[in-house]
Amino acid sequence: MNSETTQSAPPLLHGVVVKSTGSWYVVRAASGQLYRCRLRGKFKMKGLKASNPLAVGDQVDFTVEAQAEGAGVISHIAPRRNYIVRRSVHKTGHVHIVAANLDQAMLVVTLVSPATSFGFIDRFLVTAEAYHIPVTLLFNKTDLYDEEGFAYQAEIAGMYASLGYPSRTCAASLGEGVAEIDQLLEGKVSLLAGHSGVGKSTLINALVPDLDLKTAEISDFSDKGVHTTTFAEMLEVRPGTFIIDTPGIKELGLVDLPPAELAGYFPEFRALLGQCRYHNCQHTHEPGCAVREAVDQGRIALPRYDSYLSMLAGEDNRH
Repeated sequence: MNSETTQSAPPLLHGVVVKSTGSWYVVRAASGQLYRCRLRGKFKMKGLKASNPLAVGDQVDFTVEAQAEGAGVISHIAPRRNYIVRRSVHKTGHVHIVAANLDQAMLVVTLVSPATSFGFIDRFLVTAEAYHIPVTLLFNKTDLYDEEGFAYQAEIAGMYASLGYPSRTCAASLGEGVAEIDQLLEGKVSLLAGHSGVGKSTLINALVPDLDLKTAEISDFSDKGVHTTTFAEMLEVRPGTFIIDTPGIKELGLVDLPPAELAGYFPEFRALLGQCRYHNCQHTHEPGCAVREAVDQGRIALPRYDSYLSMLAGEDNRH
């Protein structure tokens, strides 16, 4: 027998996708080593019209092709616990999976410089509800508050807390509140999102030591002379604790949520389902609507109801 026939097949490794360039995927093995992988053949995700078969956070099996260059071939994608999507830029009627297998999402919001709109917050919360991802709101730039600002922030935080969305406050540029947020990340995969200008990058820099080194390490594998569009990137805070950074979060928003289902993703509306006079009530003008009655009585916050009406009408209220 010659050496070629006795050579055994390369071992199957398990890892997680930490960056996607569209055709190549950076995979972190259990050992922490990075591999630049491609997909073997065509992968179709059942029941999901997605423009990308793989996303950051996906658990995969792969084999190493050339150990010297850290190149591998992905042969299997594990079933996802959850995922979050946005509309595909390239394929009409398709979605782009932003990230998968999330333990939680953290939405960075600011009440000043700039002020994050309720529309933006509520669209993100509805999207997370649709994909069963718990959310914590991070109120940043508290160093810019006056006394009135602190009172307003407490009021807004209280409104969302009553719906099951906890919050934390921080001034990332000063390092205030960062340690408390870091504790929330422990042992989890967390999606970190936020409008431009809210200080998300400052917060990530405070949370992830040696950030430049870690992003450079991943980029070395994915940007070898190839023009890439990065939709998300997984950063290791420490072993077992990861942040997924998501540029272009404004494009998240609602994807193919039927109007009849929208109310079900508002917890305060969901609590009243079945109490309206009409079973197909859309909570806009119908007589005997339990939701509108709750708004009139102050049991449902008016900004939340306004967000619902805007989403129902298909308006862009994310600014």
